[in-house]
This record gives sequence, C-alpha cells and structure tokens, in this order.
Amino acid sequence: MNSINPIELFLWTFRRNEKDVVNLYNTLSPVMQIATGGSMLNFGFWSSKNDKPILAQNNLCMIFADMAELKSSRRSVDVGSGLSAPSRLWREKFPDIQLYDININLNQLSFSGNQKNIEFVNSTSTKMPFADSSVDRVLAMESAQHFKPLKNFITESKRILTDTGLLVMAIPVTTEESSLGKLDILKFTWSSEHYSVDFLKKTINMNGFSISDEKFIGSNVYEPLTDYYIANRDNLKKLILKEYPQYVEKILFKSLQKMKKASKEKSIEYMLIKCHKHEAS
Repeated sequence: MNSINPIELFLWTFRRNEKDVVNLYNTLSPVMQIATGGSMLNFGFWSSKNDKPILAQNNLCMIFADMAELKSSRRSVDVGSGLSAPSRLWREKFPDIQLYDININLNQLSFSGNQKNIEFVNSTSTKMPFADSSVDRVLAMESAQHFKPLKNFITESKRILTDTGLLVMAIPVTTEESSLGKLDILKFTWSSEHYSVDFLKKTINMNGFSISDEKFIGSNVYEPLTDYYIANRDNLKKLILKEYPQYVEKILFKSLQKMKKASKEKSIEYMLIKCHKHEAS
C-alpha cells in the first residue's frame, strides 16, 4: 500500500511549487490509472459513444488534436506530457509528426521507454530547450494549470513557435461565478493554480498571441466523469483501497461530487483554446 503523509499532502497542495507538483503526481496519478485501467491522466470528453474512461480520454485527445490541426504538424512540443499516452495516440494517428514530450517529472518521462517519433525532454515549461522558431505546435493538454508564472510559459511558447505556429491548451478554469465558498473542498484538492477565464485570456493576449478558437466543454467533462465514478464506486473503491488508505478514496469521492456541483453552477469550466502568434504593436 502507498504510504501518504497527510501533512505532506496538504503542503504539496498548498504550496504547489514545481517539486510539490512532481510529488503530487508521483503519489496520486496511480489513482487515475487504477480507476481507468490505462495511462491517460486527463478527465476525458464523455458522450453516449464514449462512456468509459479510456474511450472518453482518447476522445478528448482527438478533439484537442483536431483543434491543434495536428494532421498538418511536423514538429510538436507536448508540454507537461504526463505518461505520454496522448503523444502515443497522436503518433499512431499522424505518423509523420515528430513529438517532443516535455516534463519536469523524470519518473513520468521514464514510464514510456523508447518510442518512435517521440523524444523525451526533462525540462520546465518556462525554459524549453528549443531554438527560436523551431516548432509548429506547442500543446498543453490539461497541464497549463500547473505552469507558473503562466506568462513565462506563454512567452517561451512564442519564442520557439514559427510565425504560423499554434499554441493550443486544454485547461480547467474558474469563471466569474467562482468564489472560495462555491469551490469548497476543490480549493484544496484541485491541486493546481486556479486560473480564471479572464486571467487566461488576458495573459495570452498581452504576451504575443491572438485567440482564434475557444470551446467550453465542462458539461461533457466534469459531470459525466463524476456520474461514472458514482455508478461504479463499489468496484473502484475496492481497487483503490488495495493501494491507498481509505481517506484518499473519501477525499476523491467528495471532490468529484463538488466538481459536478461546481460545474452545474458554472463556477468551473473546462476550456479548449487555440492561439496564433501576433506581433506586438
């Protein structure tokens, strides 16, 4: 069983520096793997045809790929690449693409081993080891909520992208309806920065990009994910309790319930956003 110090868990969540985020993912990402049976770490885009975790997660990856126009990409950087499951899916769908998976978490980078057309880079999101204008896509698939300062990631993306390149993000965000009271337990268990829609847009526009497409898909993400967990909680709980203390599953369950409620109240959203470079005036 994974031994978790509750005090350390609280400090990692409260401070959220790079080392804390690495510790959180090393400790808790296996919960997602246990619950889904795969190595995707995103929430998924759920539908009647994609009503199981892996199907929903793959679906979100391909919706994201369509927005990013990956079919025409030749050199893409996936920043905060997790266990590289999205890159492996994209590589299969788009065999001409060369992917560079950037992750500050060396343990996660080591998970996939050697992969054709995927190069693994142990680096931070704000200082990426690429030449100016050397890639045509910068992708942040459910990872930019951890990047801080976000401005530095945006400006670094501008530096390495070609003039016609795209910056594309899938990111959980708060809305103008959000408040500490409405987030409740999520204020502490949503172990990332709580970037708002307005803050995200302003940061993008003030640092070299124009937003060319945006989609809000929270109702297809948070609510069906929670419904799936509730419907299958008995079996999932048994699997989780083999590896984790009981309180971890209880916190997960309460967080999912609150996540669904916050989504219905429009306190949180899930945003897909595509950006083109523009020259500063």
